[in-house]
Amino acid sequence: MNTPKVAIVILNWNGIKYLRDFLPSVLASTYPNLDIVVGDNGSSDESLEFLRGRYPSIRIIENKENYGFTGGYNRVLAQVEADYYILLNSDVEVEPNWIQPVIELMEGDAQIAAAAPKIRSFHQKKFFEHAGAAGGFIDKFGYPFCRGRIFYEIEEDRGQYEQPGEIFWASGAAMFIKKHCWDLAGGFDETFFAHMEEIDLCWRLKNMGYKVMYCPQSQVYHVGGGTLNAENPFKTYLNFRNNLLLLKNNLPFWKALWVISLRFWMDLMALARFLMEGKRKDAWAISRAHQNFIRRLFKSKVKSLNPIAIGSKEYREVVSSRKAHHLTGTYSRSLVWDFFVGKKTKFTDLEKSDLH
Repeated sequence: MNTPKVAIVILNWNGIKYLRDFLPSVLASTYPNLDIVVGDNGSSDESLEFLRGRYPSIRIIENKENYGFTGGYNRVLAQVEADYYILLNSDVEVEPNWIQPVIELMEGDAQIAAAAPKIRSFHQKKFFEHAGAAGGFIDKFGYPFCRGRIFYEIEEDRGQYEQPGEIFWASGAAMFIKKHCWDLAGGFDETFFAHMEEIDLCWRLKNMGYKVMYCPQSQVYHVGGGTLNAENPFKTYLNFRNNLLLLKNNLPFWKALWVISLRFWMDLMALARFLMEGKRKDAWAISRAHQNFIRRLFKSKVKSLNPIAIGSKEYREVVSSRKAHHLTGTYSRSLVWDFFVGKKTKFTDLEKSDLH
């Protein structure tokens, strides 16, 4: 039996500190058929000199400029041949045997397109990390959350999420994906630039009949906020703008229309809260997000290097040919209401009957 070829692909932008700190753990990975690639997004620091001097065996693919998380990966992965890609953030520490369990899980089911390991916090190793935790879910209004993290409430890992299973989205901090599924879906929507692009990709894969899985037997540790911290208004802008794009890209037209209309009002409540807290830049970021989304509202195609993308004839044909959409990982209620009013702050507080 042949061992599938796996390529770990790290996208770097001025991240020499993270490369220095975390590449040793990546190089200690025990998977036998493995390539390690660093895609550089036009860095102006000494990242490339460091890599060439310290790690000459690592393949470097250079982008001419910073195309963001989405455009950067689209251009780099177009030059990488493997059976599986692992999209790995530069600020992630991995355990030696973190690859094999996920590949075995994915090899066991042709319908699995992508998968996520358990993601803990690098700085608080007993706790889950915000960007992925124990697998991603989404509520009826498009708010993403995780087992182990709802909004700003993060759980300690006490072994409560040790069963592998289907989820809605896999974190881009450490995403395993089959190459042919990446190609079929058309890669990332470059309109997103960064943030929620992995949810959009996973949703498109699910619409095409594929599954996304969580594998707790694999564990990594993520620093988080390495490029844009939580207090950055540009991150606020991307989160609000991209969440609306996510709904537009993936929901049926009429459902998208009423959900997005409600989201505009909910976003305006968040804008008012930012103003009350004196966070004027964040409030303005929400307003700019809405303006940008409206300008893009009638653009139907994903901006991607791959012609098989949402809005294209090829994509529609694939979706229409798949009778089963694997939309496991959805929450049929409003997470905002249940969290802030119902005080359901942990995943285990949510009613199982509302999780699908």
